[in-house]
Amino acid sequence: MSEGDLVLRIAGRGDGLTASGRYVPLTAPGDLVLADGSIVPGPNHVDPPCRHFPVCGGCQLQHVDDAVFADFITGRIARALAAQGLDAPEIRLPHISPPHSRRRVSMRAERRGKRVLLGFNEEGSHRIVDLAQCEIMAPALFALVAPLRALLGELVADRRAADVQMTLADQGVDLLLGKVETDGLARAERLTVFAQSHGLARLMVDEGYGPEARWEPDAVTITLGGVAVPLPPAAFLQATPDGEAALVAATCEAAGDAKIVADLFSGLGTFALPLAGRGARVYAAEGARDAVLALKAGAGRAGRTLFVEHRDLFRRPLAPAELDRFDAIILDPPRAGAKEQAVQLAASQVRRIVYASCNPATFARDAKALVDGGYRLDWIAPVGQFRWSTHIELVVRFTRS
Repeated sequence: MSEGDLVLRIAGRGDGLTASGRYVPLTAPGDLVLADGSIVPGPNHVDPPCRHFPVCGGCQLQHVDDAVFADFITGRIARALAAQGLDAPEIRLPHISPPHSRRRVSMRAERRGKRVLLGFNEEGSHRIVDLAQCEIMAPALFALVAPLRALLGELVADRRAADVQMTLADQGVDLLLGKVETDGLARAERLTVFAQSHGLARLMVDEGYGPEARWEPDAVTITLGGVAVPLPPAAFLQATPDGEAALVAATCEAAGDAKIVADLFSGLGTFALPLAGRGARVYAAEGARDAVLALKAGAGRAGRTLFVEHRDLFRRPLAPAELDRFDAIILDPPRAGAKEQAVQLAASQVRRIVYASCNPATFARDAKALVDGGYRLDWIAPVGQFRWSTHIELVVRFTRS
């Protein structure tokens, strides 16, 4: 330790891992950790662009350069596979979303006397970082932070907290406020004036009984695969438009010339609609009823060949006899993965499987089941659309040996 403990790589939670096996926060590969705990920055250590780093929990890796961030992404995927006894196939250069591109955010607010705090939680805490700057949020969303403080000062009681969700839709910002007090004519009018003056696409309030629209001059949509799909309140979307485009491109490449495709955990149709637009006949299964209805409506108006089913794939996964009807299967499960469906796929004869994942650990677990069932891992396309975060995504192609 007299000459320093060299940081070799970034570990899964964002800490630097040294040659001696220590985990040191806020270090980059090439840094030296001296005996007194001080850090000598190496060539990959950069100045964080945001004044709130590292207190704000929205980012963990603003102190490393893009090359290190890309290595972190590919290394985390390879290590997850290795933990399951699998060799990594070709892992492509990760696509990394640029700053100021996040189109959906969830924040917390709290009123303290006349002051309203609004932002993300501190790392590992429920304390709110009152945002004066954000390097990840789309400018149209960040522009509403200051005006929202004034609005929430009228809707939140002292020492009470509220929730704020913003999504950039086709028509503008879709805003959902939770745990606010909106009773009375004055507050109702205040909401309308706020929505009008800031050109909101929609303003919704959830007072504990589900979202209720207070302002929506036109039906709010999100365009997926060239189709305007109705956007349900607080619906899941890929975090950035360019990240979505990278995931879609990799998925379409992996699906290849498949003519009959199943899109499992289809959501609003992120993959189903582009595939149908290329001429494939697509079956889409999704457990969220509002997403199913939205996808049906959007596909119907656009004339896309889609059959959409409301189906809980955790409790009722497609069996091999159902799966074998398709040329390719697309999987895009939540962070828990698709354990039940992977077991059924491993017993099927489907020629090609495309797995889009937001959790390398559960992906690797499911990949193990598929490989044990006779499938081969061909390649992995990583996507870092949560820039400066330890949260990563990937698209993988499996083919039956």
